[in-house]
Amino acid sequence: MTCHELEALRLGLMNVLGTTDRSAREHAEKELEGHLDGPIEGLANADSLSELQRHLDAALVDLEEEVAATDESDPEYDYLRGRLIAVRDAERSLARLADHGDSFLDDLGETHHSLHDAFPADE
Repeated sequence: MTCHELEALRLGLMNVLGTTDRSAREHAEKELEGHLDGPIEGLANADSLSELQRHLDAALVDLEEEVAATDESDPEYDYLRGRLIAVRDAERSLARLADHGDSFLDDLGETHHSLHDAFPADE
C-alpha cells in the first residue's frame, strides 16, 4: 500500500524548493509509477505553492470519496482512513508553509521601507 497523495506532494515540493536529491526524487517517482493522473499528476508536477494547494485539495476530495465508498469491513478501510488523516495533516502543513512564505514576504517589504526611512534616497 502506498500513499500516492503524499509521494506526489513530496515531488511537487521538491520542484518548488529546487531540491536536487536524486534518490528522494527517484523513490517518489517509483512509488507513483502507473498512478500519475489527475490531481496526483498535478501535485507531482506542480511548481508553485498555490498549485500544490489546489491539486492537494482535489486529491483530498478524491480520497474522501474513496473512503466514503469503501465498506467498513473491507481490510483496506482503516488504512484508507489513516491515509485521509495524513493527507489532511499535510494540507494543514502546506497551508502553514504558504502563510509563512507570505509573512516572510511582508517582513521583507517592511524591512525595505524601514531602510528607506532610515536612509532616504536622494530624489
